Amino acid sequence: MQAVVFKGPMQVALEQRPLPQIQYPTDVILRVRYTALCGSELHVFRGHQPSGTGFIMGHEFTGEVVEVGSEVQKFKARDRVVSPFTVSCGKCFYCERGFSSRCSSCKLYGTVALDGGQAEYVRVPLADSTLFRIPASIDEKKLVLMADIFPTGYFAAANGFSGLDPDEIRKSTVLLFGCGPVGLCALFGALEYQPKNLIAIDSVPSRLLLAEQLGAEPWNFEQDEEGLRQRVMKLTDDRGADVVIEVVGHSSALRMGFDLLRPWGRISSVGVHNQEIPWTGNEAYGKNLSLQMGRCPVRSIFDKAMNLFEKKQDALEFMSQDIRPLSEAVQAYDDFCHMRAQKIIFKVDTGDGR
Repeated sequence: MQAVVFKGPMQVALEQRPLPQIQYPTDVILRVRYTALCGSELHVFRGHQPSGTGFIMGHEFTGEVVEVGSEVQKFKARDRVVSPFTVSCGKCFYCERGFSSRCSSCKLYGTVALDGGQAEYVRVPLADSTLFRIPASIDEKKLVLMADIFPTGYFAAANGFSGLDPDEIRKSTVLLFGCGPVGLCALFGALEYQPKNLIAIDSVPSRLLLAEQLGAEPWNFEQDEEGLRQRVMKLTDDRGADVVIEVVGHSSALRMGFDLLRPWGRISSVGVHNQEIPWTGNEAYGKNLSLQMGRCPVRSIFDKAMNLFEKKQDALEFMSQDIRPLSEAVQAYDDFCHMRAQKIIFKVDTGDGR
């Protein structure tokens, strides 16, 4: 089968790989239908996150079941499904508490631990407690967003407003750092809470234009960082923002958010960070900082995120317009890495009738 293989920093290749096989009775094999590029993959692709090589990339995909392990009960051949970007058992301490992203049996697709979905076929471990059937009401090429970025954006927004009552939220000023695909999904989530002010911060004009069209106040921090500070202070009587949502994965974004946050404010961060936290313990103590960081438990929050996704799927059309064949993966990575594309989805056509 064709597969996109990580060869080292700034290098992927389209290679022929053996078809995946059932390894455990809880596995299924999917024929991949759609698979997408995600911003978190760029951390590995650019060499910012140390990684081995030789694995199949991709953790956002939908597919059709073609083979089922002997202990799988919920799925059968020809079922159309979407997979969260991590597998989970549904039974451990973490899964039972809604923390499926830290399942005791967790594996992340597109790593040395588990081949990903940028291929014609993919093996899904723990299928019964990982996969979801595709609702007939949703366009499948859009549903690939539910594997990671839309639930992650929803999660980032929900964590940002956690602990605030509705009246506080209606009076709040929120800063969103990052207007890439995950950031715009977080924007959909944040706007549902109806904060008084929501400023979307980035340096890419096309992304800021999308954020403005969706309902945020756009701000290019590279052009006027001091103006941004003054704007936030004017909106908040010099207190600082109530909530910061960070999806970039750069320490500079976290630091800017920290500096613009009021005392007793809250930072919700889902960016994949590979550097030191950019403030001292004493600085955090002096601000009575509340901080929520980490990987989204897609399996645990899938239904809640799906409710919003169904409402907003028409508005998400712009994220499903760049559809390419898997054969163009090498160029697609280059385009995505250099921000020449907002979101890239591969339509996979096996054509082998397996």
